[in-house]
This record gives sequence, structure tokens and C-alpha cells, in this order.
Amino acid sequence: MTETNAHTTESRPSFSDLAGTKPGEAQTSDPLRVYVASVFPDSVLNLFIERFGAGANHTGRPLSSTELLAAAQGMNALVITAPDHLDRAVVNQLPSSVRVIATYSVGTDHIDIEAVHARGIALFSTPDVLTESCADIAILLMLGAARRVIEGVDLIRGGKWGGWSPCQLLGQDFHGRRLGILGMGRIGRAVAVRARGFGMPVHYHNRHRLDPTLEAGATFHPQLNEMLEISDFLCIACPSRPETRGMIDARAIAHLPHGAIVANIARGDIIDDAALVEALESGAVAAAGLDVFAGEPDIHPAYRTMPNVFGLPHTGSSTLETRLAMGRLLCDSLTAFQAGRSLPNRVC
Repeated sequence: MTETNAHTTESRPSFSDLAGTKPGEAQTSDPLRVYVASVFPDSVLNLFIERFGAGANHTGRPLSSTELLAAAQGMNALVITAPDHLDRAVVNQLPSSVRVIATYSVGTDHIDIEAVHARGIALFSTPDVLTESCADIAILLMLGAARRVIEGVDLIRGGKWGGWSPCQLLGQDFHGRRLGILGMGRIGRAVAVRARGFGMPVHYHNRHRLDPTLEAGATFHPQLNEMLEISDFLCIACPSRPETRGMIDARAIAHLPHGAIVANIARGDIIDDAALVEALESGAVAAAGLDVFAGEPDIHPAYRTMPNVFGLPHTGSSTLETRLAMGRLLCDSLTAFQAGRSLPNRVC
């Protein structure tokens, strides 16, 4: 590992000397020593190199904890993403020079936030900039599942299509159906905007009801089961937290209308995989559109073969425009932190 763009002077403290200062309340003009642990597209990585002279992971794969800790030596800032798991043990072993972590994601379930906070390390994420792309994928997942796209593609690619038939691949209408959104945050609300274009009544369940201006006519259900009962389509868009993990289990699924369609753009561990697979096999759930999975990439094996699972490999924010916007936001966050300023995307 090579530290780039780093120097110290006698007239001002180095960045690592700020260990006793609350992050975001002090500033230094010393260059910020940044290490990008994630494997980024060149155009995104170049943002960090051009602004900070950042070091980077060039292995083409996520780093192990041991490798990440080694790369962090002497660095002030780490740029990570969802496959980089910073549990309490790893956070506690980070060198004292690390004062800020920037995660290239909205979700922070791969990070022990309490441990980060206890170390006095600032944490930034990337909300807002990937909202629209993820909402687009949500609609794709629901449409793909409802219209049996996986089976249709197999017919075409496998040379098995025998021509049009009135009985061929009968799916479900999307327009006009009732949509239940679990988690009406930024992404959930963006999904609702698109759903209204299809004439769908929108219902949602949150920990708290939204302001009417944010609801935009959506119906709030304080009880999850109450919303599930009227959800022809269920879109999961809530964060992964202890209280939401495994929330969509057999009991929850039993409240859905028979033949409902389930889509997940949040985190895979919100769904009880065994329960969903059983419902898909029985027809209680007609189809599922899944962009996220528990244990990625080692997903439940049934999802790989079931014809009524429209699966994508966690591509919700996978557009070049969005990837660049995420990178720019984190670069701006690191610059703001170095200057002693805080931005709205700071988690702790």
C-alpha cells in the first residue's frame, strides 16, 4: 500500500492529531489521506484520485477484514461499500488515524454504527442520489414478476417458443392494482410516484405516519398486517434493522391476498426466504421480483431455479449517472469533513 498526497508541517497539526477533537467541529488544511476499499468503475475511482490522490483496492474483489485493516494503516478516511463488513471487532481494530468512513450505499447495516460512534469516527452515506434509479428497478421487478418475464425470456432464448397462443404465459395486470409499500422513505415515495402513473392506489406502513404533503394521497396503515391484507403488490423498501429483519415471514405472507406479488429493493434479510419459497411453490404468492437477497451472493438455491422468481443481482443503483453521483457526494462529504463542516448525509 502506498500513501499518496500526505505531508505534515510544524505550524499546524496533522489530520491524525485531531483524534481528541469531535469530528466535524475542527478543520485542517492538511491533505486528507483516503483509501478506497471498494472496487469502483474507473470514472468513479478517478473522482477520489483526482481530489485526494486516494489509494485504492485494485484486486477486483472485496477485501478481507485483515486486508482492509492493513490498507487502513496511516489513512484518515476509508471509502467502503456494502460487501465491506465493519463489525465491532473490525471497527475497534481500525488505526487511530482513521477519522471518517464514507460508505458508497444508502444502507448501513454492514457497519456497526455504535462502534463507529464510540470511536469518534464520522460516518457518511449516499442518500437521495440513488433514489430514482432504485425506484425504477422497483417498477421493473413488479412488472417482470407479474408478466412472467423469466419464462418468456427462456422461451425465446431456448428456441422453445411455438408461436402466439391465447393461453401462453398468462400473468397479472399491474395497472390499477393496489400497491402496499413497506417503508415510505425517499425510495418508497419515489416508487409511489411511479405507481400513481399506473393508476395504482398506494398504501404504506411506516413506524410513523408521514406529513400529508409527503403522503401525496397514499393511505397509512399503522399495523403491517392491515396493509398486507389489501396489497395486490407488496414493495419492500425499508431499511434493514433488528425490528425489520425477518419481518416478511410466514405469518405476514398469510395476510397477503392469494396470488399477490412481492418485490424487494431494500435488503434481503427482511424476507424469511423459506417462507417466501413455500408461498411461491404453493401459489399463495404468485411471483416475486427480487433485487436483493440474504447472504448475497450465496442466495437461497430455490431462487435460482423457480420460474416465478424475477431476480436481479442487486442492480438497483446500477447506472453510470447514479454511480457518479454517489461518488461525487462522498467526495464532497470528505471535503466538508476536512473543513469542519457537516452535511445532511452524515449518519454519525
